[in-house]
Formats: sequence, structure tokens, C-alpha cells
Amino acid sequence: MDFGGMMKFMGAWNTFKENHPKFPAFCKAVAQRGIKEDTVIEIVVTTPDNERIETSLKVKASDLELLRGFGNFGI
Repeated sequence: MDFGGMMKFMGAWNTFKENHPKFPAFCKAVAQRGIKEDTVIEIVVTTPDNERIETSLKVKASDLELLRGFGNFGI
């Protein structure tokens, strides 16, 4: 990603944090405890018409580097 793209991303991230102020605290709490192999991550999306789309994944050792990379972006 080029510098301009990174700046655009950071601006969008700052706006997201303003819109959803509890999310960074949630991410920080997860990071403090650490995500380890066999941790289960569950994701639920509820559409405006109340349709639920959900999934879960069990973290593998090979996933940990990618997840740590998210932390380097302040997520």
C-alpha cells in the first residue's frame, strides 16, 4: 500500500473509531489476553431486515501471524 493509500485508510479508521467508540476498547481487551491457537472467533451480521448471517472459526497456528499483523495497524 502506498503512503497516500495508508493515509486514506488511517482517516477511515479514525472515522470508524469515532462512530464506534467501544470497538477499539474491545480490540484492546482481546489483544491484552492474546489470541492463541484454538481460540474461537464468532462473527454475526444482522441486516436491517433482521436476517442473521453468522460464522465461526477456530484459530490455527498459521493464522496467528496474520492476526498479529492487524495489531500493527492499531486495530
